[in-house]
Amino acid sequence: MTITYRGAVVRNIKSNSYYGYDIDATNYIRSVESADGQTLETGVKDAINTFIVGCKTDGIWDAIKASCIMAGARTLDGALVPLVGPEPTNYNFVNGDYNRKLGLVGDDATKVLDSNRANNADPKDNNHNAVYMPEQTTTTATVKIIGSLYAQGFTAITRYFNGTVYVQNRYQPDVSAGAYSTTLPFLGTSRSSSASFAYRIRGSTVAVAATSETPGSDNILLKTGVNGRLSFYSIGEALDLALLDTRVTSLMAQLAFAINTGLSPVGYSSETINYVNAGYAAGGSLA
Repeated sequence: MTITYRGAVVRNIKSNSYYGYDIDATNYIRSVESADGQTLETGVKDAINTFIVGCKTDGIWDAIKASCIMAGARTLDGALVPLVGPEPTNYNFVNGDYNRKLGLVGDDATKVLDSNRANNADPKDNNHNAVYMPEQTTTTATVKIIGSLYAQGFTAITRYFNGTVYVQNRYQPDVSAGAYSTTLPFLGTSRSSSASFAYRIRGSTVAVAATSETPGSDNILLKTGVNGRLSFYSIGEALDLALLDTRVTSLMAQLAFAINTGLSPVGYSSETINYVNAGYAAGGSLA
């Protein structure tokens, strides 16, 4: 099988996997390395493979239709290689905005990612949108972190000027989800029925009675606001938000561990990984 990225042949794969990894992990890693112009550390590759295999084990992989892991890659180009679905269009993010452990930092004006996934690409009553935002925006304005622009059938996660997060999924009125938490940075919505949708914030999933509306054809856009960071997004069909939260949170911790230490996270407990990462964040090291 021939793997291409941006029109260039990345690798001809004749066996199940080049690395002994899952085939989708292999293809994604090869595309990132091609965009970066260099190989990734073994630990980073291990973390990516663990995430993809875990999503498949959980039964949520096929629901992810457009996604980027905006961490782990060595360059901005590598970070914008799609995990699944179309490559996002980058408006004004530059290399200096990218951090391998924390993702993209933006502004409140010109820096936007267009997912190139239309709001109505997924069925009316079968949709999810999710982001991982490890650093909250400091802007005092309202910021639509992920969402559509067309008023009818809005799909959005919005951080309002007062710090409150509001959510919508094929539903125009805002639903207050409370305050954002930097310690639990996963935010998501999912709809699997016409009568209600669910949102997840601060590690808890809440159901909302909200009759679905027909979504528009505009693309889902992403924005960070001033000083906010995004390191992952996912758009697609309905899925279990708690399972995706667990997988993405573990992925980000494992990527940071691999980048911090040069070691593979495989075989280390989540408690050990988080402890080591906290030490590095405080200025320490394993030396």
